[in-house]
Amino acid sequence: QGELVESGGGSVQAGGSLRLSCAASGYTGSTFCMSWFRQAPGQRREGVASIYSDGITNYEESVKGRFTISYDNAKNTLYLQMNNLKPEDTAIYYCAADFRGRASGSWCLYAPYDDWGKGTQVTVSS
Repeated sequence: QGELVESGGGSVQAGGSLRLSCAASGYTGSTFCMSWFRQAPGQRREGVASIYSDGITNYEESVKGRFTISYDNAKNTLYLQMNNLKPEDTAIYYCAADFRGRASGSWCLYAPYDDWGKGTQVTVSS
């Protein structure tokens, strides 16, 4: 089991941008699912975006066209570029990884993740 460490959260005004990073270490294998989830106060954790090792991505409907997920193989780092942020995007954002092959392609967003980072806070003010 590896380790995931998020960074890049912060406070921005509506319409602003942030880029989250998730450094992955200790994992082996070239086939994987990785995702970003978020959890707002009093809400359940929800999947935001996922990426499969072949580059296939998937997004939750409310972030399509605003968020972009990517993975840098050389740096073993997952990113989430968030543009045109809205107050409803306020949440703790977590990255998750699965190197066990339990999902693929667009289904990575729904994989049964066991490995999670500790999260990074994103706050968007109106």
